[in-house]
Amino acid sequence: MQAVISGYGKMGRMVEKALSARGIPCAGWSEDIASFDPAVARESVCIDFTTPAAFRANYPVLAANFKAVVVGTTGWYDIKDQVFECFLKAGTPLIWASNFSVGVTVLSAAVEQVAKLLSKAGGYAPYIVEKHHCHKLDAPSGTALTLAREVEKYISAPAVNIASVRVGEVPGIHTVGFEGPCDRITLEHEAFSREGLADGAVTAALMTEGLTGVHEFKDLFLQ
Repeated sequence: MQAVISGYGKMGRMVEKALSARGIPCAGWSEDIASFDPAVARESVCIDFTTPAAFRANYPVLAANFKAVVVGTTGWYDIKDQVFECFLKAGTPLIWASNFSVGVTVLSAAVEQVAKLLSKAGGYAPYIVEKHHCHKLDAPSGTALTLAREVEKYISAPAVNIASVRVGEVPGIHTVGFEGPCDRITLEHEAFSREGLADGAVTAALMTEGLTGVHEFKDLFLQ
């Protein structure tokens, strides 16, 4: 397998480091993925950490040109259906996640289980607090929205309240709470750096070998 990095900011450099650590060739990177060599693209998995606007513009190119695509960019989920349809029509495997951290993936599974159990008791109000660095463009974070979705599978009223904090260089802290009349349950994940996201994305890229269709990372990881 070889990979191409779409976007080469801090996350792109971390992905390159994670690829190197696993001995996976990086065939190149581009801030303008639409101009990338199609011959190289056809043999490469594209790992995308760009911006919501860039991914919205680029996803048809990614689906048409690359062997497979891993998307860590968030802020596009309102057009999820058309993105998925595009990849399915192109026959290009896609793995997406709001957060490729293994720890967050496990947190998501735990949140779903707690929500399922508490739904039987009733009387618990869920909430989420997410804190990120001041450069993050989307709020709430894609991870917070994904966690809310896990809760809402079982607890639909009241809706999950999400509070977003943007400050300093915080890599990411997600807290999910369930407030009851007599107690509170809190689950939290804190990232010490963003390297876990890069390593998880490389894990996902390896999973695309022999894969078909569109998949959320969590569903593949927890199988």
